[in-house]
Amino acid sequence: MYDIQKIREDFPILSRTVYDKPLVYFDNGATTQKPRLVVDSLVDEYYSVNANVHRGVHYLSQQATELHEASRETVREFINAGSINEIIFTRGTTESINLLVSSFGEEFMEEGDEVIVSVMEHHSNIVPWQLLAARKGIAIKVIPMNDKGELLLDEYEKLFSERTKIVSVTHVSNVLGTVNPVKAMIATAHAHGVPLLVDAAQSIPHMKVDVQELDADFLVFSGHKVYGPTGVGVLYGKEEWLDRLPPYQGGGEMIQHVSFEKTVFNELPFKFEAGTPDYIGTTGLAKALDYITALGLDQIAAYEHELTVYATQRLKEIPGMRIFGEAAEKGAVISFLVGDIHHFDMGTLLDRLGIAVRTGHHCAQPLMQRLGIEGTVRASLALYNTKEEIDALIAGIERVNKMF
Repeated sequence: MYDIQKIREDFPILSRTVYDKPLVYFDNGATTQKPRLVVDSLVDEYYSVNANVHRGVHYLSQQATELHEASRETVREFINAGSINEIIFTRGTTESINLLVSSFGEEFMEEGDEVIVSVMEHHSNIVPWQLLAARKGIAIKVIPMNDKGELLLDEYEKLFSERTKIVSVTHVSNVLGTVNPVKAMIATAHAHGVPLLVDAAQSIPHMKVDVQELDADFLVFSGHKVYGPTGVGVLYGKEEWLDRLPPYQGGGEMIQHVSFEKTVFNELPFKFEAGTPDYIGTTGLAKALDYITALGLDQIAAYEHELTVYATQRLKEIPGMRIFGEAAEKGAVISFLVGDIHHFDMGTLLDRLGIAVRTGHHCAQPLMQRLGIEGTVRASLALYNTKEEIDALIAGIERVNKMF
């Protein structure tokens, strides 16, 4: 059974008040709250095991190294990667994408080559490609979408050419909630001999993601969006691709031998992990993944789907409501506007009622241009939210609506 009250007890922050109102937290797309066991693991490791990893012969260093590498195995198992060599620890989705763009672009792309992205990408999957375009003169092609927020796969197919070198797309839109058919998109890319990067920041917390089943070449996500600590993330890459890519940064750990004449780089995965890693954070990430694995990703997905359907139905009862993104396959994200009320005003007034939502362009300004708006109010749901909280959101919106 999915015991929501017991689950909520695992997240101490959910019991606090904001402006003397019970906190209703619907900003999970930006970051999730942390279960007690994740925070406890960070405190425990700092107080009992803290030592730099990999290079120490002393007991604490070896113990910290074992925890860090056990976390890598936890991530490998969670996404069903074939080897721990395919799991690169980073600071988050943004650094993971920048790493890949830099290394892949350096090795495999030259002036006139092309990358395909979608109109619904987060800025972190647009701007790095633009920086590469400014450096090397590559071209960026964009997959369009329909008015429901679904990518046009026929148009996607037409974007490929002999100059296409890579595709980079989001699994789940952080604005529309659209669940893109990345498995089919990967198959299309492979039919053209092109690898594909999956931005899984918004899918990993909500559904099973199996990189081998998808046949993904690269996949990235952040710890803080999946109930783990901030400042830690993952780049998954097929070993045959990572072997061919040059390092992203230089420094300690990513080397086997250094002389002033020549440096020999380390083996995978360490070739891409220059400097001291966040070995405390990786333990926290592993604890978070263990937590949702124990709850059951299928159960989480079913519960969140029920919440999303309920919230959508209730929101549509409000006069003047406009919901953006009504794809057939949709995750636990609802973006909306009400009448002529500015999204910032709505968010500010909901905040005074203790309700945390996100307002603005959500780091997706090209998508906003496609929708013909400046921004939205976004309610993003998580495994600990309830129908009662949705009712509080509805009551809050109705109260704001009356004010205007």
